Amino acid sequence: MRYLRRRRRFDGDAPLEDPIAGVANLFDASVVFIVSMMIALFMAYNMMDLLDPNAKVTMTRKGSDGSLEVITREGSQIKVQKVTDKKLGGEGERLGAAFRLKDGRVVYVPD
Repeated sequence: MRYLRRRRRFDGDAPLEDPIAGVANLFDASVVFIVSMMIALFMAYNMMDLLDPNAKVTMTRKGSDGSLEVITREGSQIKVQKVTDKKLGGEGERLGAAFRLKDGRVVYVPD
């Protein structure tokens, strides 16, 4: 007979579930999603060498004003060089000559 009795669905003494617990799970899921997107972007642009501490990486960046920068990273040292179209002059010595071959290669011949 006890199996035929109707059971109550809501017990007034039992505590309710915390509604904020679901928000914490959403935050964790969003952090995992962001990290996976960063890794996917690194792999899509073949930039996994940026994460390798022994790799030598050279990148070029063109600013909105048209200036060009060459960024070089060797180990933990980063160098930024700005490229300009200004002609330079000064005193110096001739080190050699450069020749362009028919196939497009450039050969440097020291004096």
